[in-house]
Amino acid sequence: MFIRLFEEHPNMQDVLKVVEVLKNGGVIIYPTDTVYAIGCDINHVKAVQRVCQLKGVKPEKANFSMICRDLSNIAAYAKVSNDIFKVMKRYLPGPFTFILPATNKLPHVMMNRRKTIGIRVPDNAIILSIVEELGNPLLTTSVKAEDDVAEYMTDPELIFEKYGKLVDLVIDGGYGQNVASTVVDCSKGTIEIVRQGIGELE
Repeated sequence: MFIRLFEEHPNMQDVLKVVEVLKNGGVIIYPTDTVYAIGCDINHVKAVQRVCQLKGVKPEKANFSMICRDLSNIAAYAKVSNDIFKVMKRYLPGPFTFILPATNKLPHVMMNRRKTIGIRVPDNAIILSIVEELGNPLLTTSVKAEDDVAEYMTDPELIFEKYGKLVDLVIDGGYGQNVASTVVDCSKGTIEIVRQGIGELE
């Protein structure tokens, strides 16, 4: 399935179609404020396993992140100090991934050996509308052009050509970026930039 959504005013009927796919355990590709991403409902084990297969990683070794609608229920999934929360509140929504210690409420299939989780709140109305209607976070991982090349696919039509038979739905939200989010590791209580992306942390 291929759906066109406009970030300025995402069509709610189409948003609900996407949500239905996710609730049925589907895997989708969608725009963010940086690169296009592959994702699914974090509560669907088989869907998470499908994403792992697409990325060529084992679930227990995957370091996926998740997209939240906002920071209101972040404590359900991650442990965050007041100081780190203030930083996140300042920069989100935005092109950042904050790595935090995970809580035991996070679905087991989303946990990794480091017991951390990446938190994303993209500045993109399409995916935020989808997550809001879904009612819980979305697993997210970048769409790469080639498995062994650090390049990203930016054209949704080309993404559909490559992944259309591998996922249940591709959202055309316009051309994406070719630079990923800035990854900020806060899992030890300090702030460390482990990947410089689009986001500039002052």
